[in-house]
Amino acid sequence: MKEITITTSFTAYNAVNELPNEIQKLMEQAIAIRKSAYAPYSKFRVGVAILLDNGQIVLGSNQENAAYPSGLCAERVAIFQAGSIYPEAKILKMAITAASDTNTTTSPIPPCGACRQSIAEYETKQETPIEIYFMGELGDIYKSESLKNLLPFMFDKNFL
Repeated sequence: MKEITITTSFTAYNAVNELPNEIQKLMEQAIAIRKSAYAPYSKFRVGVAILLDNGQIVLGSNQENAAYPSGLCAERVAIFQAGSIYPEAKILKMAITAASDTNTTTSPIPPCGACRQSIAEYETKQETPIEIYFMGELGDIYKSESLKNLLPFMFDKNFL
């Protein structure tokens, strides 16, 4: 038997105005699109802005459905849209923000497991890391240099 230790590292920013200018603008777009989320059941709104290597920005917000789990998380809305409209573009950066209609979210909210797996697919496909910035409604913003920090034992095409 042996023990395996996994260490991940994140950069923490105290507020949106501390982010690099390019990321601050990306997060502001994620915050704006978060407000258009269709979240009548969970009352939990998520917004995402993705920066592609062709300079395009793709936005997404969560879209719920009364027939769970037919809805889709904001991260997958944005990443699948990017893959559909710009199939050859690489995803450079992703800004994620989440807010509740019932209480203030002050902790950084990372992507759920299904979204992590979807992001992993694109990171593996493009063979370059995706910088991921995530926050709640207020408070700290965490930056991950790669999805691998959030999902260290990634399942990808190399296992098939």
